[in-house]
Amino acid sequence: QVQLVESGGGLVQAGGSLRLSCAASIRTFSSITMGWFRKAPGKEREFVAAISWSGRNKDYADSVKGRFTISRDNAKNTLYLQMNSLKPEDTAVYYCAGGDISYVSRRETGYNYWGQGTQVTVSS
Repeated sequence: QVQLVESGGGLVQAGGSLRLSCAASIRTFSSITMGWFRKAPGKEREFVAAISWSGRNKDYADSVKGRFTISRDNAKNTLYLQMNSLKPEDTAVYYCAGGDISYVSRRETGYNYWGQGTQVTVSS
């Protein structure tokens, strides 16, 4: 049974940092693309970042580039999102996703597996 479990969300002041983790029970974790998406209240879910199976290729939404870093530890079947210089507009539920694709993708349709999400709230 495939399962993605996010953790690390919480309440932080603007300018602060959080590190999200996603523990994956996917047998093929080390060979699939992983990504982070987020959904803010009243908005559509949007792409945040993605990383290839090797970690060599990464992609970021313009809104988080330079502030967020995506990484993975294939030995631990874990995906990370380091979030620095957080802004109130980063407030959202953050979702971990995995896709049986060989390239990084910004499209939700590229991802087969989804976590339940973790809330990140940034106060001003």
